[in-house]
Amino acid sequence: MQTQDHIDFNRIAEAIEYIKNNFKSQPSLDEIAKQVHLSPAHFQRMFTHWAGTSPKKFLQYITVAHAKTILYEEQASLMHTAWETGLSGTSRLHDLFIHLEGMTPAEYKNLGKNLQIHYHFTGTAFGSILIASTAKGICSIAFEEDKSEGMNRLRAQFPQAVFLEKQDEMQENAIRFFERDWSNLSQVKLHLKGTAFQLKVREALLKIPMGRLTTYAGIALQIGNPNASRAVGTAIGSNPIAFLIPCHRVIRNSGIIGDYKWGSTRKTAIIGWESSFVHPEI
Repeated sequence: MQTQDHIDFNRIAEAIEYIKNNFKSQPSLDEIAKQVHLSPAHFQRMFTHWAGTSPKKFLQYITVAHAKTILYEEQASLMHTAWETGLSGTSRLHDLFIHLEGMTPAEYKNLGKNLQIHYHFTGTAFGSILIASTAKGICSIAFEEDKSEGMNRLRAQFPQAVFLEKQDEMQENAIRFFERDWSNLSQVKLHLKGTAFQLKVREALLKIPMGRLTTYAGIALQIGNPNASRAVGTAIGSNPIAFLIPCHRVIRNSGIIGDYKWGSTRKTAIIGWESSFVHPEI
């Protein structure tokens, strides 16, 4: 016998599949709710509870993901991309990209074009990292055990950039963070891209003192949006710069360490390492 939770989950799964298969027609809330035999208001609440975002926002994510594929892989025009994603025109495509990606469709299409990125693999106390930098600053730090997979992920962030395996001074200054050397903090600059919300969350993360922890709700309150804990968690999960932007210092309200993009065990180790440095045993 199915429980109510199981029935609800199946309905949401069905709705998600419907959106994925029909996003080009940009179905309305009423149309999607009808597919799972629920009232629009009840469906809105149920979908948001199970999926962590509204049906409208999920549709936007699916739409932009398809548009990104067309823009990059086919190098299509903005008008053709808007048509292929079921949008009313290029202005709607532009608004969606600004809201979800923090850049225009044209900027995404040329992502990384004429940009040279230096990258270097090196070991740290917490595992091997791939660190990358542009002329503006550090653009990525990721814990990567497999070099090939690490490079594939880096190239996906900057698909048209030119990559050169080289350790530069900017990277050397950043790596000192892993060695408990904070003598050149002013020398470390970051080259970040993201939505306005993501950048606001990352700015809040940078303000968490070493050896201190906060919660997703605490970050949401700090950025002036106390009901955005879920969105804060999503933004933290997209952090491209491990350790320097200390997303590891954010835990659940219950005190549980919680998830980490590079593994919860590594997160626990980093928190302990920082705590031992700030509060050494007497």
